[in-house]
Amino acid sequence: MMARHFATLYALLVITLVLSSWGQDQFLQSYGHSQASTDDQALSVIAHILKSRLQAEDKSHWKAVVVATGRSADVDLDLIAANEIDGGMTLTRLQGGHVAYMQASGGESWALVQLDPDHVLAMKSMTTSHRSVAEWILTVIFYTIIALVVMIWVWPISRDLRILEKAAAGFGNKNWSFGVNIKPRSQVYSLAQTFRKMATRIDELIASHKDMSNGVAHEIKTPLSRMKFEIELANQSTPPEHIQRSLANIQDDIASIDSLVTATLNYAILERADVSLNIDDHDFTILIPAIVDLVRRDVPQTLKFETSVDTAATRVWCDIHLFESLLKNLLYNATRFATSTVRIAFAIRDEQYCLTVDDDGKGIPEPEQQRVFDSFVQLDNDGNAKSGFGLGLAIVKRIIKWHGGTARVTKSELGGASFIMKWPTNV
Repeated sequence: MMARHFATLYALLVITLVLSSWGQDQFLQSYGHSQASTDDQALSVIAHILKSRLQAEDKSHWKAVVVATGRSADVDLDLIAANEIDGGMTLTRLQGGHVAYMQASGGESWALVQLDPDHVLAMKSMTTSHRSVAEWILTVIFYTIIALVVMIWVWPISRDLRILEKAAAGFGNKNWSFGVNIKPRSQVYSLAQTFRKMATRIDELIASHKDMSNGVAHEIKTPLSRMKFEIELANQSTPPEHIQRSLANIQDDIASIDSLVTATLNYAILERADVSLNIDDHDFTILIPAIVDLVRRDVPQTLKFETSVDTAATRVWCDIHLFESLLKNLLYNATRFATSTVRIAFAIRDEQYCLTVDDDGKGIPEPEQQRVFDSFVQLDNDGNAKSGFGLGLAIVKRIIKWHGGTARVTKSELGGASFIMKWPTNV
């Protein structure tokens, strides 16, 4: 992007230089032409006068007459033999009766006109060799135009960079909002968008870690309290069966804490910025029914699973381990709320994969539909004891996001919730 902008600046400078140089040359040519015309006219008049005078003089005296005439007219004149002049173009102009110009070794310019086939009259040009005021003014204007073009191009960049610097400084001072108003046509718009994505990602990580810390502390507190209670009971109990029952309860609480730590670590891994996906193509016509069958064995037999997979889904690109975790979390979540039916559908349309998991439960209220994907959020399950830690759907959202897709929930045709996962076919 920056290379394109600098190429634009380079092209703009080239065009400006070409146009300014052309304008300057046109002016100088016009200005110089007027000076040359003055020399031409003066030399033509002097040559006309000298021709009539030299006809009465011997050719050996011509040079002295020319020099004396120039001295009396306050003009530097000289007589040069035609064979002493080099340059085919100069000789051609002289022979055609035109005035030609010649640069002497000392840097002065001489105007030439041919008197006869053997002699050329030379007059020192009255045009000054130093720059005139008009030339200096034109040169200043020339470079001012270039500087103005560069300033016009650079100033918006400098302005937008100052805005970015101020926003970045505010973000560094723990002001976690990154409100930068830089228009799409700005040269640093892509840089601003990158900063905005970075700020959003950091904000999400901070919020996620905060939720995780609060959630872990809350989830661990309950089993720890139960463990303390069971230890007190064990200390007060003498029958072995009471002690064994307390130890079994303590083991259950330890297993619960272990599961929480494992789930939290899995979620933390997905929250890392350097997750590397192992993308490959997989046959979903076989894979999805296999995962559904695996989940069916762990849930009540009264639930019915309906599976529909697009026949073209034989080469679906994804990270298979993450997708298996995603689908299992969706299915186990659906079985918690479903009354009798869980429906799974997978289709490919508009260069997107679409996975839908529906249930016929009571559904999710609209205000809760977005919050349900947050970490450690568990909705009411008709007063039943809660299961899990509220990380399943948060993991689902993170997995689908790593695949460049989106996750949302809406009302299902079955009456319950419909979880819709979409991600691009060119992951």
